Amino acid sequence: MKTFLIGIAGGSGSGKTFLANKILNKFKDKVLIIQQDSYYKDLSDLEFKRRALENFDHPDSIDIELLKTHINKLLIGESIDRPTYSFSKHIRKDQIKTLSPKPIIIVEGILILSFKELLNLFSLKIFINIDSDIRFIRRLKRDIKQRNRSPLDVCRQYLSSVKPMHKKFVIPSKNNSDFIVKNENDYKNIINIIKGELVKSS
Repeated sequence: MKTFLIGIAGGSGSGKTFLANKILNKFKDKVLIIQQDSYYKDLSDLEFKRRALENFDHPDSIDIELLKTHINKLLIGESIDRPTYSFSKHIRKDQIKTLSPKPIIIVEGILILSFKELLNLFSLKIFINIDSDIRFIRRLKRDIKQRNRSPLDVCRQYLSSVKPMHKKFVIPSKNNSDFIVKNENDYKNIINIIKGELVKSS
């Protein structure tokens, strides 16, 4: 069976992981999810204060060569050793996670559709278009609870890099998508598209 590779992009807090998990819940063990956030460049050679000032919403913050290599390995049936990233320390952890290919592979992240070298690999490119206020509230809650960030730090980063980079890189990448999600009704359409593709390739 040919691998169905899905790219899911959209602003921070738009619901990319939520959609990916809906697909996972529907197709179960046929799905592998890869997060762009696992592929931030390792900044362990910098002091913490310097690392904290990095612009993590710019395409240059992503180790795109490693991500592309891993995607290509999965597409030819090989396993990968995915890096693990510490969002509180801004470095790669020593731990890696071995992932094996599945019939459906989802790659999700704010900049996924910004990388021209990845676009031709995707079978389906999805952009989630959600109101900016909703996205900010979701990001604030997530970063405080899951990434041990302070509210002040989250707000500083949002104003200094998240918001301007969203305008410069994320929004334009919407033009590279095959499908734009505007509300929850669109999730059903995406599930039906994937069902149809699985039937074709079976």
